[in-house]
Formats: sequence, structure tokens, C-alpha cells
Amino acid sequence: MPPVVFVGLLVALYIWKCMMLVVFQNKIIYMPGFPPNSPWELIENYANHCGGIKWTDERTRAADGTDLAMAMTTVPMQKGKSPTDKQAAMAHVYVLYFQGNAASIPPRLPDLSWVLRNVSDSHNPDLAPLQISFICLSYRGYWTSRGRPSEPGLRLDAEAGVRWISQYHEQLYGSASDAPQPILLLWGQSIGCGVATNLAATGKIPENVPVRGLLLETPFLSVRTMLETLYPQKWLPYKRLWPFLRNHLDSWTNMETIANTAKEMGRPPPNIFILEAERDELVPPEHAERLLERCQDLGLPVERVKSPSAFHSDAIMRIEGKRLAARGVVQLTKQALSGIRDCRHLSHGGKQPHRSGEHVPHNSSYAAERAMDKHGSDQARGREETL
Repeated sequence: MPPVVFVGLLVALYIWKCMMLVVFQNKIIYMPGFPPNSPWELIENYANHCGGIKWTDERTRAADGTDLAMAMTTVPMQKGKSPTDKQAAMAHVYVLYFQGNAASIPPRLPDLSWVLRNVSDSHNPDLAPLQISFICLSYRGYWTSRGRPSEPGLRLDAEAGVRWISQYHEQLYGSASDAPQPILLLWGQSIGCGVATNLAATGKIPENVPVRGLLLETPFLSVRTMLETLYPQKWLPYKRLWPFLRNHLDSWTNMETIANTAKEMGRPPPNIFILEAERDELVPPEHAERLLERCQDLGLPVERVKSPSAFHSDAIMRIEGKRLAARGVVQLTKQALSGIRDCRHLSHGGKQPHRSGEHVPHNSSYAAERAMDKHGSDQARGREETL
């Protein structure tokens, strides 16, 4: 074979490979079919491993009509201290969980149940009589959800999850001004961190459920930086194809949008809790470090911790990782409650309301929440902890 023909074939093969990567990037990035039995997983199969936490199968629809599966449970934030009157609590905590790639929701429920039990047993009297609802959203194409995954589709899925929470809260408590306030926390794992920051930055979120906190488990900066991390070789085409990416999941850029939006709206930004896997074999520690520095530079209240000896997918499968995740949920809840109390205090002209559980109307909450700015700035430096 003449050298010119041989070189031409190599160039043609290189170009063909690049074209396939661009055209089929959704199938390459998202892996809803792994493990192979994931579409047939049932919540009941893992019920005996959830330590008494009862999960239910819920359904919702995205704005484009895609049918989505969810798993949901509600427990008291302090064991044995559920509110006798559902209107008595100051707030109701909702954690919207976004899963990682190549997985389905049911196998994750035992670990999440452990975290919830740890939250309930955390001995924080100021969290009683609050309740916490945990909603695990399955993206389109994953588990029993319909459709095919893409970043625009996942944005719609995340927004559908928040709408469901908003409607559920209104059905539970009504729309009265003295109803408990919803505290919305977003928890993303791996690829779910990009979904969570997308939602917090540019998602269509109902006014009655603003995002109060983000728990980012094993986050990466963006799809582009992951291409550079996984394929550093100069001769490989992957990292040079970023201009053709249709999926970005760019938490780096989202952080700036979150900070700027909070300033424009005159309210404190959500608190951020980063849970890193100490021995992460997929995402290098530089990603969490850069994300921490990004938050600090933008004035976002942030804390970073590491799950000891954990790999990328088992950060909360380890005992210490579960405890750290539970601590993150409790801490984000306390920070949100502090803002609600300050809001209520300011709305009453600096006087404490005379009735327990009295709630501030939604239309004054953002202006009054400026009182949290000092609290947020005190935490914006971040704290890194390695157990």
C-alpha cells in the first residue's frame, strides 16, 4: 500500500471517529442501561436493607410530557418528635436527590436511608418538630423513567422534580401565610452535581420553594474538564472536540450565575457542602479544590469534606461518608432555618412573634433575608476537613 494511501486512511479514520463522538455524545456520556438489570429494579427488593425507612414509588411528568419515576420518604428530623399539628413547625425540609451515572435509584436507597436515620438521630433539639422529605428523581431513560437522556432533557426533569415538591407542599399545608416554609436542598452525586447546579443557576423554580442549599457529592467541574482529565494524550481527539459539546454540566460557570442571581435578587445565596471521595479514581481532587476556591472567590458560603478511603461511587457507602453526608444535611438545614428566623424577626420590626411557629409571608422573604448576608459571609471562606 502506498504511503499516501495509508496516511489518507488514518486521517479518514481519525475524522470518522471524531464525527461519531460528536453525533453520539449523548449515548457516550449517559449510561442509563447500566447495570443491565437497572430498569427492573424494585424498591421492594431493598426494603429490608433500609432500616425501617419506608420508600414509595411516585411519578411525575416533565414539561415535554416525559414520564419520570421517583422514590420518596418522609421522616422526622428528630426521632420521635413529629409535629402534633402540621402547622406547628416553622418549616418542612425537602431534599431533591439527583443520582450519578450508570445506576438506578433503588440500590442507592439503603445508603440514603442510613443517612436519614443518622439525621434523625443527630440530637439537634432545634430541628424538632421539623420533618424531612427525601425525593430521589430518576432522569429520563434511567430506572423506569421514559425517554432518552440529554442535558436539556435533564434540565426539564430537575424542574419537574421541584414542581412536584411545590405542589406536594401546597397540598400538605395549603397556601396560608402562616404555613411552614419549605426548605429545598439539592443533593447531586457525580453527574447529578451538574444537574443540581444547572437547576440552582438557571432552572425554572417555583417562587415558594427557593433553593436553600446544595450538597455536591464527588463533583466535577464540567464535561469539558473531565475530557481533559480522562484523555490528556495530545494525539487523542476528545478534548479538542469541546466546541461541539451539547452537554456541559458546567458547575464552574453555574456557581457564578448562582452568586450573581442572589445579588441581583437581594437575597443570600444557597449554602454549599462539598463531599469528596478521598481515593476518587475518576475525578481528581483538583476538581473539588478548584470548585471550593471558585465558591470562595464568588463569596458563596461553602464547606468541603472528604469521605476517608472512599472511591468515586462509594462516598456514602462508607460509614464515615454517611456521617458526613448526614452532617451536611443537618448543617444546610440549620443555615436555612437561621435565615428564616432572621426573616421572621425583621418582618416583625425586630420583635419576636408571639406565636410559636409563626411564618413570614413569601412576598417579604427575599427582602428580609438580607439579614443572612453576614452569616453567609462568615462562612464564605469555606472549611476543608479530612477525617
